Amino acid sequence: MITAEQKPIDEIRGMIAPYKRILVLGCASCVAECAAGGEKETAMLGSALRMAARMEKQEVEIEEKTLDRQCVNEFIVLLDDIIDKYDAILSLGCGAGVQAVADMFPETPVIPALNTEFLGETKSQGLWVENCLGCGDCMLYYFGGVCPLARCSKQLFNGPCGGSVNGKCEINPDLDCAWQLIIDRLSAFGALDRLEEIYPPKDWSKKQGGGPRKIVREDQQR
Repeated sequence: MITAEQKPIDEIRGMIAPYKRILVLGCASCVAECAAGGEKETAMLGSALRMAARMEKQEVEIEEKTLDRQCVNEFIVLLDDIIDKYDAILSLGCGAGVQAVADMFPETPVIPALNTEFLGETKSQGLWVENCLGCGDCMLYYFGGVCPLARCSKQLFNGPCGGSVNGKCEINPDLDCAWQLIIDRLSAFGALDRLEEIYPPKDWSKKQGGGPRKIVREDQQR
């Protein structure tokens, strides 16, 4: 899922300072799962901004609403009937959500309240870990389900650096060595021979360099 963290409150207040009627817009999808932009976080941020405005005797109207997803037009259109009430939208969506709302309502400033971080896995309550770079050319099969680009501190692609100790990373001893995990998993699968192949440098053109990527599924279009 996409993970994010809330921007510092002072930065948020600086961005919304020119506006008097603000909709704090949450997203009940990825950023809700990582406790950054769901209904609860949206209500808390709205309350904090109203309190700060009252303390400084500012006349500001701040309201909250949470969409199921900010990155899907079918949910964004639910704002059609209320969008004219506001000077700006303060979005607690990921970067994709912020831009989707801005595209739908180009006449209304859409301000990001979050810093979008990474594609991650929920390891446990309150712990999210990056494990995918969204490279557009997945090679997890060859590495036993462990991405060396996302999980190796040196992003090594053709074997370990040799500096790990007791299965821990040379750069950060708190991390498991990604290549130790790869070797252990492939050994367990009886597939260690996959590492005999020399893999060329990653073709990053599938991730970047050609403008925004898109997926077209004509069978899903109507």
